[in-house]
Amino acid sequence: MAVAVDLKPLPMPPSSDNLPGTKSPLFDYRLVDPSINALKFDAAASYQLPSAHSSDCTHAKNDFSEDLLVVSPYTSRAHLLDLNTVSKPNQLLAKSLTTMKPVREDYATASYDKAFNWGSIMDVLQTLIREEGYEWKEESFYVVVFKSRVPPTTDKSHLGRLDEKSHEEAMASGGLLKYWFGNADPDTGRNLATCIWRNRADAKRGGAGEGHRRAMRATVGLYTEWKFERLKLIIQEGGKEWDIVEWQD
Repeated sequence: MAVAVDLKPLPMPPSSDNLPGTKSPLFDYRLVDPSINALKFDAAASYQLPSAHSSDCTHAKNDFSEDLLVVSPYTSRAHLLDLNTVSKPNQLLAKSLTTMKPVREDYATASYDKAFNWGSIMDVLQTLIREEGYEWKEESFYVVVFKSRVPPTTDKSHLGRLDEKSHEEAMASGGLLKYWFGNADPDTGRNLATCIWRNRADAKRGGAGEGHRRAMRATVGLYTEWKFERLKLIIQEGGKEWDIVEWQD
């Protein structure tokens, strides 16, 4: 499942005074391994974070980005998060979520809070909080989970095009901090996709585009089963405690 990433030692980051909007520098998104399985299962986007790979990370050159963060398995510019468009806690969580990856083979059917490496994500968040000297207050985020079953007759390339267009629209509307989707199980066809949003209002705007509506209309023909879950990610003061609970309107 995993794809190896061939990397070289990271250079020291420049002074944070030279970077707009965020104290912790990012390596340029073009240095991230763009292979989709590396992004999904090896958390390849986390190699934008110097502090997450202090000695074991490698890159081809000493480029630093303009605060553009890879937040999904798509790496072209239209799919990136400009960190200057979100507040500090959202910046910090988005950076931490670059390390997101499943920790079990049955992630598509497992409980959401057990399917991913949430403990490691929160460790990275606490590191970033310390690095930036930020006083983290309790924050909550809106989470959407899409569990599905894809029949073998589904045109995966068509499904991929619909998904990519929907994500591009969501990024343009703002507030999407992370999008992740797995690979359909070869035997059962079951899969999982998830979005972590700044808030529910952003999610509603992000789903209002024509690309998203087209993808939703295609659901009946592309999936044999589908289910949406709405959750709330709560991160307590200091970023040390967290919980994922059912969303309540």
